Amino acid sequence: MNRVLVWYGELTTAGALSRRGLLFLLPAALWLMAFLVLPSLALVAVAFAERGTYGEVVWTFSLENLRRLLGYGLFGWSPDNLLILGRSVWVAFVTSLVAALLAYPLAFFIASRPPRTRYLWLTLVIIPFWTNLVIRTYAWQLLLSPDLPFARVAAALGLAEPGAALYPGSFAVYVGMVSAFLPFMVLPLYSSVERIDSSLIEAARDLYASRARVFFQAILPQTLPGLTVGVILTFIPAMGMFVIPDLLGGAKYLLVGNLIQQQFGASRDWPFAAAISLGLMALTLVALRVYRRSGKDVDLV
Repeated sequence: MNRVLVWYGELTTAGALSRRGLLFLLPAALWLMAFLVLPSLALVAVAFAERGTYGEVVWTFSLENLRRLLGYGLFGWSPDNLLILGRSVWVAFVTSLVAALLAYPLAFFIASRPPRTRYLWLTLVIIPFWTNLVIRTYAWQLLLSPDLPFARVAAALGLAEPGAALYPGSFAVYVGMVSAFLPFMVLPLYSSVERIDSSLIEAARDLYASRARVFFQAILPQTLPGLTVGVILTFIPAMGMFVIPDLLGGAKYLLVGNLIQQQFGASRDWPFAAAISLGLMALTLVALRVYRRSGKDVDLV
Protein backbone atom coordinates (compact mmCIF):
# COMPACT_ATOMS: atom_id res chain seq x y z
CA MET A 1 0.00 0.00 0.00
CA ASN A 2 1.41 3.36 -1.03
CA ARG A 3 2.05 5.79 1.76
CA VAL A 4 -0.01 8.98 1.61
CA LEU A 5 2.03 12.17 1.15
CA VAL A 6 1.28 15.87 1.25
CA TRP A 7 2.79 17.50 -1.82
CA TYR A 8 2.38 21.29 -2.01
CA GLY A 9 -0.94 21.12 -0.22
CA GLU A 10 -2.17 18.13 -2.23
CA LEU A 11 -2.86 14.71 -0.75
CA THR A 12 -1.22 12.10 -2.98
CA THR A 13 0.96 8.97 -2.98
CA ALA A 14 4.53 8.22 -3.98
CA GLY A 15 3.37 6.14 -6.94
CA ALA A 16 1.16 8.95 -8.22
CA LEU A 17 4.05 11.40 -7.93
CA SER A 18 6.32 9.03 -9.88
CA ARG A 19 3.74 8.64 -12.64
CA ARG A 20 3.26 12.40 -12.79
CA GLY A 21 7.02 12.93 -13.03
CA LEU A 22 7.28 10.40 -15.85
CA LEU A 23 4.45 12.15 -17.64
CA PHE A 24 6.31 15.46 -17.43
CA LEU A 25 9.51 13.82 -18.67
CA LEU A 26 7.82 12.05 -21.58
CA PRO A 27 7.77 14.98 -24.10
CA ALA A 28 11.47 15.73 -23.55
CA ALA A 29 12.36 12.03 -23.74
CA LEU A 30 10.42 11.62 -27.00
CA TRP A 31 12.08 14.74 -28.41
CA LEU A 32 15.56 13.45 -27.57
CA MET A 33 14.68 10.01 -28.92
CA ALA A 34 13.37 11.39 -32.22
CA PHE A 35 16.00 14.04 -32.90
CA LEU A 36 19.13 12.73 -31.13
CA VAL A 37 19.12 9.01 -30.34
CA LEU A 38 17.51 7.66 -33.52
CA PRO A 39 19.53 9.92 -35.89
CA SER A 40 22.73 8.94 -34.07
CA LEU A 41 21.90 5.24 -34.44
CA ALA A 42 21.11 5.79 -38.12
CA LEU A 43 24.44 7.58 -38.53
CA VAL A 44 26.28 4.63 -37.02
CA ALA A 45 24.48 2.19 -39.30
CA VAL A 46 25.17 4.23 -42.44
CA ALA A 47 28.84 4.63 -41.47
CA PHE A 48 29.35 0.86 -41.81
CA ALA A 49 27.41 0.58 -45.09
CA GLU A 50 28.82 1.02 -48.60
CA ARG A 51 28.27 3.44 -51.44
CA GLY A 52 26.60 2.08 -54.55
CA THR A 53 27.52 2.82 -58.13
CA TYR A 54 25.10 5.75 -58.42
CA GLY A 55 25.55 7.09 -54.88
CA GLU A 56 22.90 4.99 -53.19
CA VAL A 57 23.50 3.38 -49.80
CA VAL A 58 24.19 -0.35 -50.07
CA TRP A 59 23.51 -2.17 -46.82
CA THR A 60 26.61 -4.32 -46.97
CA PHE A 61 28.42 -3.71 -43.72
CA SER A 62 32.20 -3.38 -43.56
CA LEU A 63 34.98 -1.32 -41.99
CA GLU A 64 36.05 0.20 -45.31
CA ASN A 65 34.82 3.72 -44.49
CA LEU A 66 36.74 3.76 -41.21
CA ARG A 67 39.85 2.63 -43.08
CA ARG A 68 39.35 5.47 -45.55
CA LEU A 69 38.96 7.88 -42.66
CA LEU A 70 42.35 6.74 -41.35
CA GLY A 71 43.85 7.38 -44.78
CA TYR A 72 43.89 3.93 -46.37
CA GLY A 73 42.57 3.96 -49.94
CA LEU A 74 43.05 2.42 -53.35
CA PHE A 75 46.50 4.01 -53.75
CA GLY A 76 47.85 3.26 -50.29
CA TRP A 77 47.97 5.43 -47.21
CA SER A 78 47.47 9.20 -47.31
CA PRO A 79 47.47 11.59 -44.32
CA ASP A 80 45.00 14.04 -45.90
CA ASN A 81 41.92 13.09 -43.85
CA LEU A 82 43.89 13.01 -40.60
CA LEU A 83 45.40 16.40 -41.41
CA ILE A 84 41.93 17.83 -41.98
CA LEU A 85 40.76 16.43 -38.65
CA GLY A 86 43.83 17.79 -36.88
CA ARG A 87 43.41 21.18 -38.54
CA SER A 88 39.78 21.28 -37.38
CA VAL A 89 40.83 20.61 -33.79
CA TRP A 90 43.50 23.31 -34.03
CA VAL A 91 41.10 25.89 -35.47
CA ALA A 92 38.55 25.13 -32.74
CA PHE A 93 41.27 25.44 -30.09
CA VAL A 94 42.59 28.76 -31.42
CA THR A 95 39.05 30.10 -31.81
CA SER A 96 38.22 29.21 -28.20
CA LEU A 97 41.51 30.67 -26.92
CA VAL A 98 41.21 33.98 -28.78
CA ALA A 99 37.53 34.27 -27.88
CA ALA A 100 38.40 33.75 -24.19
CA LEU A 101 41.14 36.39 -24.34
CA LEU A 102 38.71 38.89 -25.85
CA ALA A 103 35.76 37.88 -23.69
CA TYR A 104 37.44 38.47 -20.32
CA PRO A 105 37.95 42.25 -20.64
CA LEU A 106 34.58 42.61 -22.36
CA ALA A 107 32.79 40.72 -19.57
CA PHE A 108 34.54 42.84 -16.90
CA PHE A 109 33.66 46.00 -18.81
CA ILE A 110 29.97 45.08 -18.97
CA ALA A 111 29.90 44.01 -15.31
CA SER A 112 31.42 47.35 -14.28
CA ARG A 113 28.69 49.38 -16.02
CA PRO A 114 25.74 50.78 -14.04
CA PRO A 115 22.91 48.24 -13.68
CA ARG A 116 20.62 50.28 -15.93
CA THR A 117 23.03 50.12 -18.88
CA ARG A 118 24.32 46.56 -18.51
CA TYR A 119 21.42 45.09 -20.46
CA LEU A 120 22.12 47.55 -23.27
CA TRP A 121 25.71 46.31 -23.53
CA LEU A 122 24.57 42.68 -23.37
CA THR A 123 22.12 43.43 -26.17
CA LEU A 124 24.97 44.80 -28.25
CA VAL A 125 26.84 41.54 -27.67
CA ILE A 126 23.97 39.38 -28.92
CA ILE A 127 22.93 41.63 -31.82
CA PRO A 128 24.99 39.51 -34.28
CA PHE A 129 22.60 36.63 -33.52
CA TRP A 130 19.83 38.68 -35.13
CA THR A 131 21.52 38.22 -38.51
CA ASN A 132 22.03 34.95 -40.35
CA LEU A 133 25.54 33.50 -40.11
CA VAL A 134 25.87 33.34 -43.90
CA ILE A 135 25.08 37.05 -44.22
CA ARG A 136 27.61 37.90 -41.51
CA THR A 137 30.24 35.84 -43.30
CA TYR A 138 29.54 37.61 -46.59
CA ALA A 139 29.92 40.89 -44.69
CA TRP A 140 33.44 39.78 -43.68
CA GLN A 141 34.20 39.16 -47.36
CA LEU A 142 33.29 42.78 -48.00
CA LEU A 143 35.30 44.07 -45.03
CA LEU A 144 38.38 42.07 -46.08
CA SER A 145 38.17 43.11 -49.73
CA PRO A 146 41.16 44.96 -51.26
CA ASP A 147 39.42 48.36 -51.41
CA LEU A 148 38.70 48.64 -47.68
CA PRO A 149 41.09 49.76 -44.89
CA PHE A 150 41.91 46.31 -43.47
CA ALA A 151 43.56 45.14 -46.68
CA ARG A 152 45.26 48.49 -47.30
CA VAL A 153 46.75 48.58 -43.80
CA ALA A 154 47.96 44.99 -44.18
CA ALA A 155 49.56 45.89 -47.53
CA ALA A 156 51.21 48.98 -46.02
CA LEU A 157 52.69 46.83 -43.24
CA GLY A 158 53.92 44.27 -45.75
CA LEU A 159 51.54 41.57 -44.47
CA ALA A 160 49.69 41.27 -47.76
CA GLU A 161 50.25 42.05 -51.41
CA PRO A 162 49.01 45.46 -52.59
CA GLY A 163 45.58 45.22 -54.17
CA ALA A 164 44.95 41.73 -52.77
CA ALA A 165 42.06 40.77 -50.53
CA LEU A 166 42.65 39.24 -47.10
CA TYR A 167 40.56 36.22 -48.06
CA PRO A 168 40.49 33.35 -48.84
CA GLY A 169 42.99 32.13 -46.28
CA SER A 170 43.56 31.07 -42.71
CA PHE A 171 43.54 34.62 -41.33
CA ALA A 172 40.07 35.28 -42.69
CA VAL A 173 38.83 31.96 -41.30
CA TYR A 174 40.10 32.80 -37.79
CA VAL A 175 38.58 36.28 -37.93
CA GLY A 176 35.22 34.92 -39.02
CA MET A 177 35.26 32.11 -36.47
CA VAL A 178 36.17 34.35 -33.53
CA SER A 179 33.57 36.96 -34.45
CA ALA A 180 30.90 34.28 -34.80
CA PHE A 181 31.60 32.53 -31.49
CA LEU A 182 32.64 35.46 -29.29
CA PRO A 183 29.12 35.98 -27.85
CA PHE A 184 29.04 32.32 -26.78
CA MET A 185 32.12 33.03 -24.66
CA VAL A 186 31.11 36.46 -23.35
CA LEU A 187 27.68 35.58 -21.97
CA PRO A 188 28.67 32.71 -19.62
CA LEU A 189 31.80 34.59 -18.56
CA TYR A 190 29.72 37.65 -17.75
CA SER A 191 27.44 35.56 -15.52
CA SER A 192 30.52 34.47 -13.52
CA VAL A 193 32.17 37.90 -13.46
CA GLU A 194 28.95 39.49 -12.19
CA ARG A 195 29.06 37.25 -9.09
CA ILE A 196 32.79 37.57 -8.45
CA ASP A 197 33.95 38.29 -4.90
CA SER A 198 36.00 41.47 -5.26
CA SER A 199 37.34 41.18 -1.70
CA LEU A 200 39.58 38.30 -2.83
CA ILE A 201 41.04 40.51 -5.56
CA GLU A 202 41.61 43.34 -3.09
CA ALA A 203 43.27 40.93 -0.66
CA ALA A 204 45.62 39.68 -3.38
CA ARG A 205 46.57 43.24 -4.25
CA ASP A 206 47.11 44.11 -0.59
CA LEU A 207 49.58 41.20 -0.45
CA TYR A 208 51.49 42.78 -3.37
CA ALA A 209 50.58 40.06 -5.84
CA SER A 210 51.47 40.79 -9.43
CA ARG A 211 48.72 41.31 -12.00
CA ALA A 212 49.32 37.83 -13.36
CA ARG A 213 49.02 36.22 -9.91
CA VAL A 214 45.90 38.27 -9.15
CA PHE A 215 44.31 36.93 -12.30
CA PHE A 216 45.37 33.30 -11.97
CA GLN A 217 44.81 32.99 -8.20
CA ALA A 218 41.94 35.38 -7.47
CA ILE A 219 39.99 35.91 -10.70
CA LEU A 220 40.38 32.73 -12.75
CA PRO A 221 39.19 30.29 -10.03
CA GLN A 222 36.03 32.35 -9.54
CA THR A 223 35.27 32.63 -13.26
CA LEU A 224 36.27 29.09 -14.17
CA PRO A 225 32.66 27.79 -14.32
CA GLY A 226 31.71 30.45 -16.87
CA LEU A 227 34.94 29.87 -18.80
CA THR A 228 34.24 26.14 -18.92
CA VAL A 229 30.76 26.65 -20.30
CA GLY A 230 32.07 29.19 -22.80
CA VAL A 231 34.79 26.85 -24.05
CA ILE A 232 32.27 24.04 -24.51
CA LEU A 233 29.81 26.32 -26.35
CA THR A 234 32.64 27.57 -28.58
CA PHE A 235 34.81 24.52 -29.15
CA ILE A 236 32.10 22.01 -30.10
CA PRO A 237 30.39 24.02 -32.88
CA ALA A 238 33.74 25.35 -34.10
CA MET A 239 34.89 21.76 -34.69
CA GLY A 240 32.11 21.15 -37.22
CA MET A 241 31.78 24.60 -38.76
CA PHE A 242 31.74 24.60 -42.56
CA VAL A 243 30.05 27.86 -43.64
CA ILE A 244 32.85 30.19 -42.51
CA PRO A 245 35.76 28.03 -43.81
CA ASP A 246 33.90 27.56 -47.09
CA LEU A 247 33.27 31.28 -47.70
CA LEU A 248 36.42 32.76 -46.12
CA GLY A 249 38.88 29.91 -46.61
CA GLY A 250 37.84 28.44 -49.92
CA ALA A 251 39.88 25.52 -51.15
CA LYS A 252 42.91 26.80 -49.23
CA TYR A 253 41.59 25.89 -45.79
CA LEU A 254 39.47 22.76 -45.82
CA LEU A 255 38.07 21.66 -42.44
CA VAL A 256 36.21 18.52 -41.45
CA GLY A 257 32.83 20.26 -41.75
CA ASN A 258 33.59 21.08 -45.38
CA LEU A 259 34.69 17.50 -46.00
CA ILE A 260 31.43 16.14 -44.56
CA GLN A 261 29.40 18.63 -46.60
CA GLN A 262 31.21 17.59 -49.80
CA GLN A 263 30.63 13.89 -49.15
CA PHE A 264 26.94 14.35 -48.37
CA GLY A 265 26.54 16.74 -51.31
CA ALA A 266 28.59 16.61 -54.48
CA SER A 267 30.27 13.24 -53.91
CA ARG A 268 27.04 11.52 -52.77
CA ASP A 269 29.04 9.23 -50.52
CA TRP A 270 26.81 9.11 -47.46
CA PRO A 271 28.54 6.16 -45.78
CA PHE A 272 31.93 7.88 -45.84
CA ALA A 273 30.34 11.15 -44.71
CA ALA A 274 28.73 9.29 -41.79
CA ALA A 275 32.08 7.74 -40.88
CA ILE A 276 33.71 11.19 -40.88
CA SER A 277 30.87 12.46 -38.69
CA LEU A 278 31.50 9.64 -36.23
CA GLY A 279 35.18 10.55 -36.20
CA LEU A 280 34.28 14.19 -35.50
CA MET A 281 31.98 13.12 -32.66
CA ALA A 282 34.73 10.94 -31.21
CA LEU A 283 37.26 13.79 -31.38
CA THR A 284 34.78 16.13 -29.69
CA LEU A 285 34.11 13.66 -26.87
CA VAL A 286 37.83 13.07 -26.36
CA ALA A 287 38.52 16.81 -26.25
CA LEU A 288 35.69 17.37 -23.76
CA ARG A 289 36.94 14.47 -21.66
CA VAL A 290 40.47 15.89 -21.56
CA TYR A 291 39.17 19.36 -20.73
CA ARG A 292 36.83 17.97 -18.10
CA ARG A 293 39.61 15.98 -16.42
CA SER A 294 41.81 19.08 -16.32
CA GLY A 295 39.05 20.96 -14.50
CA LYS A 296 37.02 18.16 -12.95
CA ASP A 297 36.27 20.16 -9.83
CA VAL A 298 34.42 22.80 -11.83
CA ASP A 299 30.67 22.96 -11.27
CA LEU A 300 28.89 23.72 -14.52
CA VAL A 301 25.65 24.63 -12.83
